[in-house]
Amino acid sequence: MATTTRRVATEEDLLAMPKDGQKYELVDGEIRVSPAGDRHSAIAVHLSALLFAFVKEHRLGHVFGADAGFRLPTKNVRSPDVSFVATGRFPDDKPPDDFGNIAPDLAVEVLSPHDRPRYVLDKVGEYLEAGVRLIWVIDPRRARAVVYRSLSDVREVSADDVLDGEDVLPGFRCVLHDLLS
Repeated sequence: MATTTRRVATEEDLLAMPKDGQKYELVDGEIRVSPAGDRHSAIAVHLSALLFAFVKEHRLGHVFGADAGFRLPTKNVRSPDVSFVATGRFPDDKPPDDFGNIAPDLAVEVLSPHDRPRYVLDKVGEYLEAGVRLIWVIDPRRARAVVYRSLSDVREVSADDVLDGEDVLPGFRCVLHDLLS
């Protein structure tokens, strides 16, 4: 019986992935690609722009896009579609050149038609275990979002409801419909 061994992917492999518009993450020693799409990208950029303006005006910290990576305690490098890290959490309050050794305060995942529900739930669980304080999973096809504060503090936001920054981004509010249109 022949055995095959799979080479474990590293952060260097992740950094060497092509800049082809796909989103790559290092998960359990494998490089995973998340195919997105134009609508996915438009929603993520729209939300990033809103968050960036709000965060800059109130001097709250740093907003990142899907090309940023966060090295989590599991050794996985996760890349939320949009994320926020509060002021003072990075050494000298400067984001690192490569991957941060902290979990973001806010992680946002915008679902694409090809996302596997199990992978998304795994990611949410991993974010929560790493200390992410607020997670928004936005589902454009169903015009809804799910907000996670913990595995037991979960609520759904409909298209006419508001995504609220709560205590993570106090004062930030965005009607989900406005983000999806």
